[in-house]
This record gives sequence, structure tokens and C-alpha cells, in this order.
Amino acid sequence: MNKGYVQVYTGDGKGKTTAALGLGLRAAGRGLKVIMFQFLKGAHSGELESTTLLEGRFKIIRLAETKKFFGSMAEAEKAELKTKLQAEMKQVLEVLAGSACDILILDEIMAAYHGGLISLEEILALIDHKPPTMELILTGRSAPEAIINRADLVTEMRPIKHYMENGVPARIGIEK
Repeated sequence: MNKGYVQVYTGDGKGKTTAALGLGLRAAGRGLKVIMFQFLKGAHSGELESTTLLEGRFKIIRLAETKKFFGSMAEAEKAELKTKLQAEMKQVLEVLAGSACDILILDEIMAAYHGGLISLEEILALIDHKPPTMELILTGRSAPEAIINRADLVTEMRPIKHYMENGVPARIGIEK
């Protein structure tokens, strides 16, 4: 890739992670190396299984991994998770500094920001340290205006209708 851009997938609708995974799958199919850091996820999911089949071209690393929803955590648990994430962020910085991949996906980094686990300044610094040939994708609800302004592409997922509103739980292979 001659030039890498910054993409943001945001909004309240379903599909932000799915869009990032689709882009990563397409890139891996063309021989590009993809690293996805997933923030605040802990449940086993189909993408963890799928990417193991891509011969090292698509790697998923979980940061601030948790089985609990952030909103249901006690303040002490949130503080512990923040400390954990701050230590784990070294991995992201190493990937950026070493140009370790062609596509870097920071999945649900906005959730980590809104939870107070990472600052806006830290996210903007990640964008600023992106190597010129690396594509950087950030996902999550309510992307701050400063991130939107730094991005080259912003897509907002907007919910219109969803079967979960009718009580359908997350399904294996579709939502998880």
C-alpha cells in the first residue's frame, strides 16, 4: 500500500466491528497483514476462530479483556481495568512503531475512551503515530469530533430496525 488512511466506524447501529472485520478479511485475502486489537471484549466469538485459519495474516489481540459489561462494574473493577489497559497499550505502540502490519484495527476503542480507560489525547497520538503506509481503523459508538476531524473516512451506523428489539438474543455466528 502506498498510502494508508484513517477510517472510523461509529454510530448506534450494528455493524461497526463487522465492517472492520470485513475490511481485514479482504486485506488478508490480498496478502496484507492485519492486526486487530479488541477493547473490552471477553466472550468467545466467531472472529477469533475464523482468523486462526488465515495463516498468520489476521491476528486478534484482546485488551482490557473482561467478561462483565463495563457499566455493571464497581469503581474498583474499572480502576483495575484501566491500569491493565494502560500496560497493555504498549503492544499497540509497538505495532505502530515497528510498522508490524498493513492494517491496524482498534475495535471498540471509543468504548474504552467513554469508559475513561484511555484519553482522547492518547487516541489522537495513536493516529498521529500511524506510519504513512498503514491503514488505521477505529470503531465504537459516539466517536469524538476531534477523532472524526482527523479521520479520512467516517461511516456512521444508524439503527433503523433490529430483531433484538423483539427479544431475539445475540446469535452464534451472526452477532457473536
